[in-house]
Amino acid sequence: MSTLAFALAATIKHDGQGGVADLLATPAETTAWLDQHHDLVTEVLGRPLEAVDDKGSDDAAVDDKGSDDAGADARDAQAVVRDELVRVRRAVRALFARAVAPEPPSKADADRLMDADAALRMVNRAADRLGTMQLDWPDDGPPVTRWAGRTEDPVALLVAAVGRSTIDFLSGPDRVRLRACPAARCVKYFLQDDPRQLWCSPSCGNRERVNRHYRKRHGL
Repeated sequence: MSTLAFALAATIKHDGQGGVADLLATPAETTAWLDQHHDLVTEVLGRPLEAVDDKGSDDAAVDDKGSDDAGADARDAQAVVRDELVRVRRAVRALFARAVAPEPPSKADADRLMDADAALRMVNRAADRLGTMQLDWPDDGPPVTRWAGRTEDPVALLVAAVGRSTIDFLSGPDRVRLRACPAARCVKYFLQDDPRQLWCSPSCGNRERVNRHYRKRHGL
């Protein structure tokens, strides 16, 4: 299972060396992530989203330096996209943490989570930009539904799609299966496929069993 909100939350992951990696660490990495997940955005909106890496958000505060350098403008726009996605990601992960309570949240941000009420407000405001669901019926195909946004700004619509995806996920049947992996070096959220599943992956389970054996053997 993959939804836009879940995929965004998963951009915080273990780096393989005992630390935490951020797949949105730079504007370029954010653009690459969006390219990989454009189908999830389309799934929410009901239509492809206009490219967001060459536009700024109408909600974002960006200084107008009057530059004629198209390359610099593109880099500035990519930075806006990155900042907006990171901002809404904080809200998504805060709500995921609330969803797994009373179990502990992901260790990646357990000590710096956004207030859950503030996260709710952010997600709801974002989703509101999508407006209402409407019916389209093209001449050469069957009827389809899509969100009629209250804005045509692609960055605002992207964040709105994240908000809508978060609402759909947390109000749907998969919320009760959401878990934070308890493995010592893991920071992932995952969906529990079986009541006996404790870890996000076999590798995390194997690593934890090795750690437990070591601690038992050495009396730790």
